Amino acid sequence: MRIANIIIAHKNPAQLERLIRKMQHEMFDFYIHIDKKIDIENFLYLKQIKGVHFIHHRVVCNWGGHSTLEAMLNSLKEVLSNDQRYSFYNLLSAQDYPLKKNEELYDFLVNNSKKSFVFYETEEQSDWWSNAIQRYQKYHLTDFNFFGRYLMERVMNKVLPLRKFPLSLKLYGGSKASWWTLNHECATYLSEFFNQKNGLNKFLKFCWGTDEFVIPTILLNSPLKDQIVNDNLRYIHFPEGKANPKILELEDLTSMLNSNMFFARKFDAPVSDGLLDQIDQHTR
Repeated sequence: MRIANIIIAHKNPAQLERLIRKMQHEMFDFYIHIDKKIDIENFLYLKQIKGVHFIHHRVVCNWGGHSTLEAMLNSLKEVLSNDQRYSFYNLLSAQDYPLKKNEELYDFLVNNSKKSFVFYETEEQSDWWSNAIQRYQKYHLTDFNFFGRYLMERVMNKVLPLRKFPLSLKLYGGSKASWWTLNHECATYLSEFFNQKNGLNKFLKFCWGTDEFVIPTILLNSPLKDQIVNDNLRYIHFPEGKANPKILELEDLTSMLNSNMFFARKFDAPVSDGLLDQIDQHTR
């Protein structure tokens, strides 16, 4: 059983290298998407590491823009299209790091080969959705680049009616939903769903933060919904009221290790180097 680790990266090649070397396993491969606005030359030396490949169809990623989800989906589609079949597709950022030994992750996935791991909350269950509904009801020009775009955005939202999600689907999502581990069946379904001409792709271009709700929504409205486990296997801490996860520090080590999660985020070198050293000590 082979596992494809898809890694979204935009900075710190050395930190990305540390992640890849930490995760070296005979059944793991790595597919790296480098933000298109970043010079890829500084990362290409990583091809010398076993199992490392680079995504060819790169996307300019804007924080909060639908472009981030496009980068994830393009990468998934590219990996699905190659000759190597994988049992799991594990989406990481270059600021993630494993909390357990590679063999533990591999054995866990072997024993759960019919499951996929995605975090989600429903509209009825969480406060997150009370604000997140604006992500699709209003117009967002985050991925557009022209003078006066923010003024245009304000005008559009003042004079135009609220937008309605284009498909009759119950919505799922959450602040931790961007990162997931999908089995082959779910990954294939997801990829094929976006090939349909249903107006979704056009609608999402004017949304904000689609990576936190679109994929759970599609999978939990699919025939494969019973395969989805509401757990993305990642330790992520969002301070109250913050849009970004905390950059983890040494004070977070015990909580991370006691979480029983396989990964944690968010780490930022060189600030996090000492913490990563401590994790390495516990995962030898």
